[in-house]
Parts: sequence; structure tokens; C-alpha cells
Amino acid sequence: MAALLTTNPSLSSTDVVAPLRSPLKPFRPAPDSCLRTTRWRSPKAAVIPNFHLPMRSLEVKNRTSVDDIKGLRLITAIKTPYLPDGRFDLEAYDSLMHMQIVNGAEGVIVGGTTGEGQLMSWDEHIMLIGHTVNCFGASVKVIGNTGSNSTREAIHATEQGFAVGMHAALHINPYYGKTSMQGMVSHFETILSMGPTIIYNVPSRTGQDIPPPVIHTVSRNPNMAGVKECMGNDRIKDYVDKGVVIWSGNDDECHDARWASGATGVISVASNLVPGLMHEIMFQGKNPSLNSKLMPLIKWLFQEPNPIGLNTALAQLGVIRPVFRLPYVPLPLARRLEFVGIVEALGRENFVGEKDVEVLDDDDFVLVGRY
Repeated sequence: MAALLTTNPSLSSTDVVAPLRSPLKPFRPAPDSCLRTTRWRSPKAAVIPNFHLPMRSLEVKNRTSVDDIKGLRLITAIKTPYLPDGRFDLEAYDSLMHMQIVNGAEGVIVGGTTGEGQLMSWDEHIMLIGHTVNCFGASVKVIGNTGSNSTREAIHATEQGFAVGMHAALHINPYYGKTSMQGMVSHFETILSMGPTIIYNVPSRTGQDIPPPVIHTVSRNPNMAGVKECMGNDRIKDYVDKGVVIWSGNDDECHDARWASGATGVISVASNLVPGLMHEIMFQGKNPSLNSKLMPLIKWLFQEPNPIGLNTALAQLGVIRPVFRLPYVPLPLARRLEFVGIVEALGRENFVGEKDVEVLDDDDFVLVGRY
């Protein structure tokens, strides 16, 4: 202000300060200037299909042919064994894998229901898939169970599974928070973009059947390898007649599914115990006699929800430690005694491991709640 007065003596201090003290006039927009003149558009990701591209690799190690998956006849839903503190027992796991490969299993499901993926963190889950690929991927097809009732989780886990080298993914339909038929289609189509995929239909666990129209719709996707179907051999035959590749999800029905209904093979729980006999069932033609001999074992395995029976049996055979992650607990003493008789009837040489089958005391089992 002093500079102003010095350079222009005719101005008084009042002349300079007065304009600064005058109140500001409020802004008044012109009429209709706030009205929207263009139609509102949602963000691009909401209106452009496939805006989020699948995070996938086409390098040789990940470029598994869908036809290679479609041709697998014996796939074992491999058990995950534990150390006494509940962490993975990788030494026992590797031994189980070797026994599967030696006895002719062509593929394994890692972290499925039998492998207790539902009790794993996603870090554990992806680590076990990566370990299996790294150690055994040249000898057997590794199919990671990366399904979830959350599409977001299923996408993320499947991206990670393929990134660590799995050959195919196994996907279940959204459970508990069930969706519509169109919701199932959208869920499956989203994850099918990432690589070879087997869809798993087991209404006894999900509470919702995947109906044939959904399967026929998603089967048009080139990454659709086939279906693990647990709804019986009539449905399997209908699918096969329409060109859909099917694996039986029921050990007690797999012989007839393979040789009467046209299933490609089985995704088996029993093959954890008797891989050689299950290989014979799948590869050597009709064998109703052998199938009948296996029925007592298969019925015993599923008298309680899987994998309770399998976990108990493998512990009795001495090939895994008798460690259970809760909420699973071993079968009671009477059932364990029955298993000893089943092993003796089928022949110990037909089961995995080399130790004599034991009954085990209740105190031999370790139940882990925190791990």
C-alpha cells in the first residue's frame, strides 16, 4: 500500500483500502445452467464386456491341451496329510503321490473336498498346487480345486493356480449363497476364460444341482474339459450322448458309468487306498466281479461324510500320521475294526503302503483346531 501511495500521491489510503473491504457478490448461475445436458454413462468396466482381461500365460508349461484333460480315465482326489501341529506333511504327501503314479493314476485333484481344501487358507492351497506341479507335473496332470462360492475368489485362485503351473482347474457351483441358472452360467463363463476346466456337480454338498441346460451352455466354451457328475449314471449317459465328457464322481457307480454309460473315467476317493484296483476297473474292461469285491470298502469309506473314512483308513495303513484337522474326527473303534477285516479280505498287497494294518487306539489320534 505504501508503494501505491508513493507512486500515486493523488490516492489516499481510503481510496486504496475501500475496494478491498467491499462485500463479494454471491454467484448466481444463469437459468438452467445446472441442468444435465448429456445422458449419464456408467464406468467403462460396467458396460464393456471383458474389460478385465484374464491374467493368463500361454507359455509352453501352461499351454495344456483341453483334449489331454478330456482323455484322463483315473483321477485321484488326493488326500492332504498333516504334521502333529496341523501343517502339511509334505513328506507323506509326496509318498502318496508316488504311489498314485506307480499304480497308474493319470491325474490328481489337489485341495478338493477329499484333500480338505475347505480347511486350507488360499496361501496353503496355492502352495500345495505349486508343490505338486513342481515335483510331479511331468508324470501326472495336476488339477487344482480353485472353485469358490465367490466368483471374485474363484477368479483370483484360478489365476494363481495357472500361474504356478496347474494343468486344469476344478470348479464347483456357488454353494450356500446359491444363485440362479443364469448366475451359474455367468460364474462358469468368467472362470473358463483362464484355462482348461472341469465343472463339479455335487448337490449333496452345494445344496443346488447344476442342471443340464447350464452344462450344455457352458460346454460351448473351448476351455470346458468336462464334468465331474454325482447325479447318477442316467444323467451321465444323457450327457455322453450329447458329446459332453463326463467323469463319475461316485466310486460305487463308476464301473457301470465307465462301461455302460460311456463316462471317460472316474475322479476317485477309493483310489487313494487301492489305486491299482481302481486302475484295473477303469482300463481293463468290464469286471463286475472285481467291482463287487470293492463294494464293502467303498460303502465303508462313505458311511460318514468324506474324507473321514479315508483319513482313518490311511492312518490305519500307516501311510499318514493319525492327525485330523477339525471338524473331522476319526471313525470309532468298531468301524476301525471293520476296516481291518476289509483289508484282509481284499489283500493287504492291494492297498497303499507296506506296514501291517492296525486298529489304532483312540488316544493315537491327534485333533487340531488351530493350525
